[in-house]
Amino acid sequence: MILRNQVEWALHCCTFLATLPEGAYIATKDLAEFHGVPKEYLSKAMQALSQAGLVDTTLGPRGGYRLARPATKINFLEIVEAVEGRSSTFQCTEIRKNNPCKPAKTVFAKPCQIAKVMYKADEAWRKELEAVSLADLVNQLMNDLPKDVIEKNIEWVQSKIT
Repeated sequence: MILRNQVEWALHCCTFLATLPEGAYIATKDLAEFHGVPKEYLSKAMQALSQAGLVDTTLGPRGGYRLARPATKINFLEIVEAVEGRSSTFQCTEIRKNNPCKPAKTVFAKPCQIAKVMYKADEAWRKELEAVSLADLVNQLMNDLPKDVIEKNIEWVQSKIT
């Protein structure tokens, strides 16, 4: 499975938005600059997040994006599904019915074993993403990143929102 670049960008941007001061918005161009990604493509990901109700947006000179809910109430699965959709990562097309060795008119009564394994894996993947909130990640970053990097990030954000 390969997720689109916009999933990675959306996850990074939502994590970034989780660190904004309350009431602050940040422009798409600033998010694109910070992450070094094309603004036009990032805009599509941000629109998907807005349509999913994960981010709020406002227009104007101080416009941009912010989280629509607290970071504790937004998980990774919601972000991934906002960009990629909710469909399963595996689609069984029942190719076993094409087996030239099976008797004609055979109908398989049991689900495809391969599909069962793949659907179970998809479910586990989704549960893992659902278990991680943006707040969890921000807390981990605050413990893992060097203090000077955190301070520089805060200064950079302050220069963009004030």
